[in-house]
Amino acid sequence: MKVTNDTVLVPLTIQIKNRDITFNTKDGASIGTVNILGRVTSISGRVAQTFEDTVTVPVVADQLAAIRNNASIYQKALPLRPGRYKVDIVIKDVNNVDHIGTWERGIEVPKYDDDQLSASSLILADKMERVPSKQIGAGPFVIGNTFIRPRVSENTITPVSFTRGQNLSFWMQVYNLRIDDKSKQNSATIDYEIMDLTTNTSVLTMSELTNKLSPNSDQVTLEKTLPLASLQPGKYKVSITVHDANSNQHIAESAGFVVE
Repeated sequence: MKVTNDTVLVPLTIQIKNRDITFNTKDGASIGTVNILGRVTSISGRVAQTFEDTVTVPVVADQLAAIRNNASIYQKALPLRPGRYKVDIVIKDVNNVDHIGTWERGIEVPKYDDDQLSASSLILADKMERVPSKQIGAGPFVIGNTFIRPRVSENTITPVSFTRGQNLSFWMQVYNLRIDDKSKQNSATIDYEIMDLTTNTSVLTMSELTNKLSPNSDQVTLEKTLPLASLQPGKYKVSITVHDANSNQHIAESAGFVVE
């Protein structure tokens, strides 16, 4: 997501299965601890960012078996300049020194040109809510005044999954809306659609206008939460299309998900 013309905020979210963490139990409490080390390098090999955090997962001892099939997530937001990078992450199980996991991925951080309509990543989340004023912009999973916990897929091929008892929340920012010289307002239409990929039919469509959201700004934040109880199990896709009437530009972002 855009911070300035030269800086982009890149939140990295990591999911660790609880059954892959070694828990030590003492005095009725079970605690798992992992060290997370990360390094981001440019394609020339220059180190752009490094980070290291220790994450603990405390559990009441008699609930340990119940949470083993769950997962814990961690997030680190990194400011980066536009360009291509390689992300390397090493996770070490503190209670089992031979237990180490590694992950690497190439990422491309976009450049947001001033005259080009553009958008952040489209984030699908299982929890999204406002934070108290003292927590605005601080801590993991917090973007501005919103707490957003992204769903993380099992691998790079499988889309994120939800159950019918959960809510689907999605978040996206739109940048560089054209402001009309006379009205001093933006004028863009946001179209939302959820498509059932099994039947290739729309199960939800809706629209809204940016001049009803933030009329005098060249940037708007889109936040929606929808219950999934009415959707049948299967594969779906959420799409957001933005058409800017003032600049006659449009963009579209989409993300797939599964309802179990």
